[in-house]
Amino acid sequence: MYVWPCAVVLAQYIWTHRQDLKDFTVLELGAGVALPGLVAARCGSRVILSDNSNSPDCLKNCLNSCVANGLEDVVTVGLTWGEVSPDLLQLPQVDLVLGSDVFYEPEDFEDVLLTVAFLLRKNPSAQFWTTFQERSADWSLEALLHRWNLQCFHVPLETFHADCSELAGSQLPGRHNIQMMIIKLMTS
Repeated sequence: MYVWPCAVVLAQYIWTHRQDLKDFTVLELGAGVALPGLVAARCGSRVILSDNSNSPDCLKNCLNSCVANGLEDVVTVGLTWGEVSPDLLQLPQVDLVLGSDVFYEPEDFEDVLLTVAFLLRKNPSAQFWTTFQERSADWSLEALLHRWNLQCFHVPLETFHADCSELAGSQLPGRHNIQMMIIKLMTS
């Protein structure tokens, strides 16, 4: 199982805000091995891990991470970005949505934001905390954020001590250009 550099940065942000997350219900999108979600669970949040409903191996990775970390009470669910599925509709109220490196392929950006917009409309006080690796200066979310009535706030990595090449005793995030942002519903 591989932990992506963005996951380590998002986990650092979660840990920095651990006092705020106690008793939150947190959903992680595209969880993979689920480092951010597992850290949120360790901080006292009720956590739902999700990954592609069409990829049983991804969901198995989520479960394996939970078992390896003694977090058998964490729920896993298959969600596919851009699809308003019964599993998406049946999710409980969430306080926070997480996503590390979900903005990986430009052709998925709109599907990710459609899912996020749906979740934030269903949970108007929730936020989407996300980290992504800047892979091209040509890629932008601005038009899509506007289309889905979302606003974005960039979070400088130095504000939570993630502006270094090694975090938590690992060699991640390395020398990658990682960005952190918080996405909310646009307010009038």
